[in-house]
Amino acid sequence: MGDDFLWWRDGIIYQIYPRSFYDTTGSGIGDLRGIIEKLDYLHDLGIDAIWLSPINPSPDRDFGYDVSDYLSIDPKFGSMDDFDELIQQTERKGIRIVMDLVLNHTSDQHPWFQESRSSRENPKRDWYIWRDGKGIGRSPNNWISIIGGSAWEWDEAMGQYYLHMYYKGQPDLNWRNPEVRENLLDVFRFWLGKGVKGFRLDVFNLYFKDEEFHDNPVRPFHLRPDQQQALKFNCDQPELKDTLAEIRKILDQYNDAYAIGETLLSNPGKAAGYCGENALHQAFLFDFLECPWNAHRFSSVFDQWEKSLGRDRWPNYVLNNHDVKRSASRYGQGEDDDRLKVASAMLLTLRGTPFMYYGEEIGMREVTLKRSQILDPVGLRFWPFYKGRDGCRTPMQWNSIENAGFSIGQPWLPLHPDWRERNVENQTKDPGSLLNFYKELIVLRRSEEVLVKGEIRLLQDVPNNVLAYERVYLTKKARIYLNFCQTPQEVNFAKEEILKGFSNKRKEFHFQNTISLFPDEALILFSSD
Repeated sequence: MGDDFLWWRDGIIYQIYPRSFYDTTGSGIGDLRGIIEKLDYLHDLGIDAIWLSPINPSPDRDFGYDVSDYLSIDPKFGSMDDFDELIQQTERKGIRIVMDLVLNHTSDQHPWFQESRSSRENPKRDWYIWRDGKGIGRSPNNWISIIGGSAWEWDEAMGQYYLHMYYKGQPDLNWRNPEVRENLLDVFRFWLGKGVKGFRLDVFNLYFKDEEFHDNPVRPFHLRPDQQQALKFNCDQPELKDTLAEIRKILDQYNDAYAIGETLLSNPGKAAGYCGENALHQAFLFDFLECPWNAHRFSSVFDQWEKSLGRDRWPNYVLNNHDVKRSASRYGQGEDDDRLKVASAMLLTLRGTPFMYYGEEIGMREVTLKRSQILDPVGLRFWPFYKGRDGCRTPMQWNSIENAGFSIGQPWLPLHPDWRERNVENQTKDPGSLLNFYKELIVLRRSEEVLVKGEIRLLQDVPNNVLAYERVYLTKKARIYLNFCQTPQEVNFAKEEILKGFSNKRKEFHFQNTISLFPDEALILFSSD
């Protein structure tokens, strides 16, 4: 890679759900020292940054997304000394740390909220959003929580309602209060001072709510709680723009510091609108996560995302995270990984920053849990219609010994039944494994600047089941052909000298006027003008 390498633009970001990565204490919960011990693995994989799901103290009503102290480490994960060592060790290996910041709401156990609800005269009363009801038993307006039910919780002692866009144990902060805003901006400064390089901002576009608290328009025919109203007055408020500019100003004071936002109810235009100068470096578009295994659907998302961002803003792509069913179960067929190799080739060769989720590289499958095993509050609330997010958060499968090498204690969530066969150790030994395919692809990506910096355009004259695009950088060209079906597909080929080829299905790269793609083939061809 060239001297102008920019880690968040040109590199690969790997999300770790710390509870599930590696446990060094026998508690059954992963910890920071576990991440430190596995840094050689991550370095060998070829990633450039680690995004850590929340590691702040939390009562775990929403497993870390209900923070009770922004400036400390939860003891179950270790200490601040452990975190400092993680920063030092990752810096030595050229890996950056991205922290998850949950700044729309806190835990109701946070000292700020404890003070806020202690009396109406408390100086922190206005740090959260308190309102009188419209009458006995009537909430201040019709706003509903993202997870369903009213977004308002009655507090008997205070004689008022407080706002919570998620669980009642997650009261929303009042970003309109200058003291709140400055304290939250200090959170960025604190962790940047510790050596953190980036931040993932949880539901950042919820920070501000309408000052007049108008009712939201109702959408009665939607089943999902977050779609039963148009979130017109409690999401995407105009005041957010100035706050993002303040955050960016802080980040710009540090070398290569970065922020990406989780855009609630995202679409290409909305997500792109939060990126650029005086805004976030990137915002997540989750449309890839909702695509079926269909070349046209992926192509359409990619095309809309590119057009929305334009040339001056940088895309990102993600197939997995801590909130969605694993792609190996969405797209895989039994224990076969062929489709997953095609998906990984797409993720790592599109123009943009690839985000990987721990275990994705070995094809970890979604775990099916019994009702009695579910811990996720969303799963408990909506069982049996939705079984929650535990299935994608299960322990990393390292080897074939007890508990897949994750812990000597009882893991906090059950392992997938395939852990004795599907694990890092076994796949490391197998040249044809998904893990080794990821490694080869990442090495290829690092060695070929065209796959990182090249302009991109879709190739149109291909079968419906094939996603094809071209990357061009200086005099170098790469064509990527991804066969999304299990039958051979013919694509036209403009005969030219091929400098190098890469495929999960072939070793020879000699073609005439057509290419016959193998079933589930990912084919990359390099040439020059």
